[in-house]
Amino acid sequence: MSNERLRDPLLALYRTAVDAAHPRLCLPPHLPPVPDKGRIIVIGAGKANAAMAIATEAHYAGQPGGERVSGFVTTRHGFALPTRRLEIIEAAHPVPDQNSVEGAARAIAAAKGAGADELVLVLLSGGASALWSQPVEGVSFAAKQALTKQLLRAGAPIGDMNIVRKHVSRIKGGKLAAAAHPARLLTLAISDVPGDQPTSIGSGPTVADPTTLADARAVLERWHITPAPEIAAALADPRNETVKPGAPALANTSCKIIAAPKASLEAAAAQARALGYEIEFLGDALEGEAREVGRAHAALALAARAKGRRVAILSGGEFTVTVTGSGAGGPNQEYALALAIGLDGAPGISGLAADTDGIDGGSGAASDPAGAFVFADSLMRARAANLNAATFLANNDSSSFFRTLGDLVEVGPTQTNVNDFRVILVDGTV
Repeated sequence: MSNERLRDPLLALYRTAVDAAHPRLCLPPHLPPVPDKGRIIVIGAGKANAAMAIATEAHYAGQPGGERVSGFVTTRHGFALPTRRLEIIEAAHPVPDQNSVEGAARAIAAAKGAGADELVLVLLSGGASALWSQPVEGVSFAAKQALTKQLLRAGAPIGDMNIVRKHVSRIKGGKLAAAAHPARLLTLAISDVPGDQPTSIGSGPTVADPTTLADARAVLERWHITPAPEIAAALADPRNETVKPGAPALANTSCKIIAAPKASLEAAAAQARALGYEIEFLGDALEGEAREVGRAHAALALAARAKGRRVAILSGGEFTVTVTGSGAGGPNQEYALALAIGLDGAPGISGLAADTDGIDGGSGAASDPAGAFVFADSLMRARAANLNAATFLANNDSSSFFRTLGDLVEVGPTQTNVNDFRVILVDGTV
């Protein structure tokens, strides 16, 4: 089968997973009625938030009291969409910028301004940790930016990053909910984190945080990060502790997960079955070094082919990349490159690895690739183009490798984010 004929079903499975988590479908059933009096104050952040804002506007349009719904959301640069009532702010991801600070400050002010009989509606999706980023007193924005870069470069998983970010932030770790008290607060969240824990989505600005300042310091030690003196001081200051379970400030709050990685993978699995594949589901919360997992999944695919299986191997989660080279490429592209090397041109196996938000890393622009395709002839075509796959992997330069082959997945912002999507199609013969 030609690569073009393989590309279509792989991309169709990816789009099915993305569509299952789009706000236009998953958000409206959970939006609350307009209160008898007072406002619904909408605030939110994340890569899906422009579409969440549009779905919210459409839901309340023409409803009694709909004119009392107002607010704003913050999304990533290049992800904004035209809206009528709800304002869209764009900020930087994964390293925050000044708009991230201003968005967080506005969100806190809006929450503090809510009356006791009003509702604060928080729309949350993946990416909010960077898009809402206001440092605690004594920490400069530059120091917080540098800390984020240190954690990313060290390859720290998202859970560890969030533990640290919560404790140097004025909005994370339940602090936004505390600002809204005693108003009622409802969070509707699209999960992009392994385990779908509300404490991890956007670093949990509206829920209790069980982690401590000591946990944050331990993360930095574990990843051999020496923080700036002001960061070290903040992480030793008890005033920067997060809001804990049982705090009175959280008594009038609730949180619902409205879309999660597992449901998107299940939607893709149903489509793969319809195409005649059996399903091997590796889980929706995989973590680890991208290149190592890519090699391991190559071994699984080769074993399935040796048994003559026709199988779709599906997985989600979020991998990390320990950066030692000077190239470009996110975890999905690095995984795909390691997968191609591990498959070593074995026939009858193809794959796709891509971030469901449409952006896998690179320059930080909305035009960056979502991920990459792998085909049986990937290494053969690379050698013909004088590309050494192992050299590109060593240099963390998966984007350049797949761009030269024409095998990048480029879809632009999808307006949702339920973590990474990976599928390997094995059409094996004994």
